[in-house]
Amino acid sequence: MATEMQKLVGTSEEDEDEDEDEGLEMDVKEEDDEEKTMSVPAVADIDGGLASTSNNQFQHYQQMQEPVGNPGGARRCRPLEEKERTKLRERHRRAITARILAGLRRHGNYNLRVRADINDVIAALAREAGWLVLPDGTTFPSRSQNTRPAGPPTPAVTSSSSHILPQSPASLRGASSGYRSLGEYNACQLKSVYVPPGSPYDVTSSTRPQASALIGDRGERTDKHPIVVSLDTINDKQVIDLPTKLQERDFVGTPYVPVYVMLPLGVINMKCELVDPDALLKQLRVLKSINVDGVMVDCWWGIVEAHAPQEYNWHGYKRLFQMVRELKLKFQAVMSFHECGGNVGDDVCIPLPHWVAEVGRSNPDIFFTDREGRHNPECLSWGIDKERVLRGRTAIEVYFDYMRSFRVEFDEFFEDGIISAIEVGLGPCGELRFPSFPVKHGWRFPGIGEFQCFDQYLLKSLRRAAEVRGHTFWGRGPDNAGSYTSQPLETGFFCDGGDYDSYYGRFFLNWYSRILVEHGNQVLSLAKLAFEGTCITAKLSGIHWWYKTASHAAELTAGFYNPCNRDGYAAIATMLKKHGAALNFTCAELGMLDHHEDFLEALANPEGLAWQVLNAAWDAGIEVATENALPCHDREGYNKVVDIAKPLNDPDGKHLSAFTYLRLDPHLMERHNFMEFVRFVKRMHGEAVLDLQS
Repeated sequence: MATEMQKLVGTSEEDEDEDEDEGLEMDVKEEDDEEKTMSVPAVADIDGGLASTSNNQFQHYQQMQEPVGNPGGARRCRPLEEKERTKLRERHRRAITARILAGLRRHGNYNLRVRADINDVIAALAREAGWLVLPDGTTFPSRSQNTRPAGPPTPAVTSSSSHILPQSPASLRGASSGYRSLGEYNACQLKSVYVPPGSPYDVTSSTRPQASALIGDRGERTDKHPIVVSLDTINDKQVIDLPTKLQERDFVGTPYVPVYVMLPLGVINMKCELVDPDALLKQLRVLKSINVDGVMVDCWWGIVEAHAPQEYNWHGYKRLFQMVRELKLKFQAVMSFHECGGNVGDDVCIPLPHWVAEVGRSNPDIFFTDREGRHNPECLSWGIDKERVLRGRTAIEVYFDYMRSFRVEFDEFFEDGIISAIEVGLGPCGELRFPSFPVKHGWRFPGIGEFQCFDQYLLKSLRRAAEVRGHTFWGRGPDNAGSYTSQPLETGFFCDGGDYDSYYGRFFLNWYSRILVEHGNQVLSLAKLAFEGTCITAKLSGIHWWYKTASHAAELTAGFYNPCNRDGYAAIATMLKKHGAALNFTCAELGMLDHHEDFLEALANPEGLAWQVLNAAWDAGIEVATENALPCHDREGYNKVVDIAKPLNDPDGKHLSAFTYLRLDPHLMERHNFMEFVRFVKRMHGEAVLDLQS
């Protein structure tokens, strides 16, 4: 009996070991099988010409793909050495996966769980590329109008997963020629990459031709196409999947849209000196040679009025303006009343003036403050617009004195028409919004941010508004609005049916957004006075995450009262119209940006937001300019910008008044990137390009 039990136990243990080994092997084998069972492209005979695969070849190919197994599904016996090799392969694969995950966590800002596997990595990359990946692995484009057509798609299969990995949208974090974009990397490394129909320029799977070519044993090509993107092997012959062409609109004869280039943030140093003028002059000459219309530069308050009130140093800027005038370029100047550093793309640190920081140390309420009492010195609180707390001046007076000094100092450039526009800084990053999502206070995408109205001056305004309304207990900020990283459904204020739509919520949000509009109204009225006869613009950011929820929580904390049942941008457009100001919107190209891995949960809609803002501005009769939020160096990204600049079939012929490219740097000057930029400028100007793909 004991002997029989020992045999039974031994058999069970052996079965468990074999099951484990079988599981390890099946992981590898399933992947191999999936690679083998992908769609078979047309095969060309070695002697030349494309030919369809014969029935015999197809049957032979099918037989090659059939897994070897015993009839009846019986477990096949494998030598011990083969099982050990399988284990080693699996351990090696898992070690590689661990290194990839560690690198992404450390260098890529991916919030992967500790025991993440390759599926989590692929899902994160797909979401960053703008796709939606459901928990069960279902993957599809983020825009409903471009949903993948029915039919068997051609998946992209890696050696360790069967999940689809789509091509990335354009301009992932400003990839230069030295760093391939995710889409280019996929095209070179993966087999039969599925290109998502994310824009009018993408080819859908239902219309994309499946061009392939065969390479014989000697390596000679049998077709005329010059580009190879992927390889498969059939009967010892390499089959190449050729890339499809991008479909592009022809913009010849369309309205002329001026193109400006933003100069580097650190072009003027803290001593107000022009940095490396010789190198800059060479770059400006190159821009002039390709008919760029002009350049834009930040005129930093923290540099010009750094040491004492009303002591202005414009020396470096004057030399820069003279250089631009000699090249007969136009100039757009930004009145930058915020600090530089800590935001996306900031590569220098330029704080607010020293004397302002001294005032802030004794009275920190001159800065925006959150519910926890944390002050944000990125810019001044709008609560002191009319408070004489800045060495005897109000914030509005400080802004006006600065703008008037600029107008007097550069009078000759205004008279000559060199300065074509003045962009007036109205908040953090120069944008008209509350600083509701500061990274320094712990915000991470896609957090909703926090209300910034808890300094003593804005709270006094809130209490006064509550008293006028007759409900003094409303003179407080929401206490159930979550934290910087919260999601709407996690809060009592922003959830569906939450307090944002209650009597108190509507009162508070009306007051909060009115503070934003009133600040813009006051500063722009003085800017119009200082720069009479010159176009002035205001910059508006695109808060696109949580746009598909009812509350639009991230927009609400930023000051845009734009829930699903209210247009929060019409009042801003009306205010800009009052002062004859143009709108500079920074979300027009966000459909091509690298979305974070939490894109699905963020319920973002950058393109929907862009069109809402643009239409609100056009309906109000004001001009709209745009700039890219992140660097862009590739054709797909440029095509999307041009498409926004010149809407297709618009009966009123609406188009952008200008576009500013961010920014002049070594990546832009690399040969491939620069040639794409030259092509983009021509299309914005309505000129013909020789390599139009249609």
